[in-house]
Amino acid sequence: MAKYLVVGGVAAGAAFAAKMRRLDENAEITVFERGPYVSYANCGLPYYIGGLIKDEDELVLHTPATLKGRFNVTVLVNTEVVAINRKQKTVTAKKLPGGELLNYPYDKLLLAPGSYAVRPPIAGAGLAEVFILKDVEGTAALKTFLNTRKPERAAVIGGGSIGLEAAENFCALGLKTALIEASGQVMPAFDPEMAAILQNHIRQKKVDLRLKTFLAGIEKKGGELVLRLSGERGGELKTDFVLLSMGIRPETALAEAAGLKIGKSGGIKTNRFMQTSDKDIYAAGDAVESTHMATGRPFIAALAGNAGKQARVAAAHIAGEKKPFGRVLASAAVKVFDLTAAATGANEKDLKAAGANYDKVYLHPASHAAYYPGGSPLSIKLLFAAGSGKILGAQVVGKSGADKRADVFAAALKSALTVRGLGELELAYAPPYASARDPVNYAGDVAAKVLSGELRQAFWQDAPPGGARFLLDVRTADECAGAPIKGALNIPLHELRERAGELPKDRTIYVFCHSGLRSYIACRALTQKGFDAVNMSGGYMSWRAMALEQGLMAK
Repeated sequence: MAKYLVVGGVAAGAAFAAKMRRLDENAEITVFERGPYVSYANCGLPYYIGGLIKDEDELVLHTPATLKGRFNVTVLVNTEVVAINRKQKTVTAKKLPGGELLNYPYDKLLLAPGSYAVRPPIAGAGLAEVFILKDVEGTAALKTFLNTRKPERAAVIGGGSIGLEAAENFCALGLKTALIEASGQVMPAFDPEMAAILQNHIRQKKVDLRLKTFLAGIEKKGGELVLRLSGERGGELKTDFVLLSMGIRPETALAEAAGLKIGKSGGIKTNRFMQTSDKDIYAAGDAVESTHMATGRPFIAALAGNAGKQARVAAAHIAGEKKPFGRVLASAAVKVFDLTAAATGANEKDLKAAGANYDKVYLHPASHAAYYPGGSPLSIKLLFAAGSGKILGAQVVGKSGADKRADVFAAALKSALTVRGLGELELAYAPPYASARDPVNYAGDVAAKVLSGELRQAFWQDAPPGGARFLLDVRTADECAGAPIKGALNIPLHELRERAGELPKDRTIYVFCHSGLRSYIACRALTQKGFDAVNMSGGYMSWRAMALEQGLMAK
């Protein structure tokens, strides 16, 4: 009888055990979990804190009893694997706290230890009023604190997805919330101008957002905490409790001690079948190094969907199948109050770091047919290879439909479509859900025009309003009055042909409109009249997000 051992019982570990049982009914499968819970939905923890998910049990997908009953898998909770003996093919585990050490033999071993949350080495980081949302235990402690202490103020350290979700849920509880982020933007998977849309929205929700600001220390004074902050908005901040959301790191100590190879990204190195440098030891989940599909670079993709896929690939390989795990897009979405932000593939920061030759377009189409009530704009950034038009990445932000469009971009990227292929996709249409020309089609068509040379474009940082370059605004007079662009000449599109004599032929004309469509039409007309006209990609909407962020206009 084959013996399969699993270190870690959450996403990857539980998925491996279930798949392995389906493939081998006679094997002995044992899962070791350091904590008291297995197979829980840690992505839902912020919503349990906010009360949207009422019962903690809803987050627990399986228990040791259900895994035993359904899959005949033995789960040893509160049991830590402390060593791997590769020569003897055993693991050494101990019952927590302080139990005796026992050895367990294996034929194949899966490492799914996950990741650990960063807790900075600063004064006060270990205070009882400082929490981390990483597991059920930590979440339960915070929930108890909220219910018993009735705090009025919260401070969230870190502007990634968990930090943003937590801030939203604290606001939903009526807490005065501060969000502290060391970098210049929230959501590192997004480029700054797309993150700026989220940041403006977060401020509108009365969150005290402090970018380029660092947590230097925490001190307890009476019944409150005093945070020492440095950086752009340093000083003291008083609060009732702190949530640390400063990122995660792969849990690789056990693998390193066993002499397994660690990749450049810091994760456990595996082959395409999730085998480590030891052919009898596999690894899956947050602790594993992946390869980015768009850039080819190694990175850590801490996503539950990928963890499950990797685990199932490992189990299938043990059973004799040769189905590999491919490269990763890191597709993800986050809810930020009334907005959804979704991304797939590489961002511009990734592409620059990889030395890629790429281009980009911005657009702001409606989420569904404009004449159907309830529509709202989507902000889309599409990145593609400058020569071939191969899709490299996309970011979408909006109130409705952002996740849907990001999913289509992800499927297209995975299928190696070019931007021309995006324009040809036949997507589901009805007025409540989309336009006859879906935003995905629209993005592909705009990018294809860039590739063909039909559309010359510039970007918000290329022609800053108020600068020396000639700016033409083709919005209506009423639009300009409500949202002027400093230094731009306003000639509405419908008057452009009659007033073209007001424009210079010895200078490049940077043409704005609200979202980039009317300005494109203007550029086509002006170019054929002998003007050097360039379309400002994304128009006023793309410029406004960064103008607000940089203080060029009132927030």
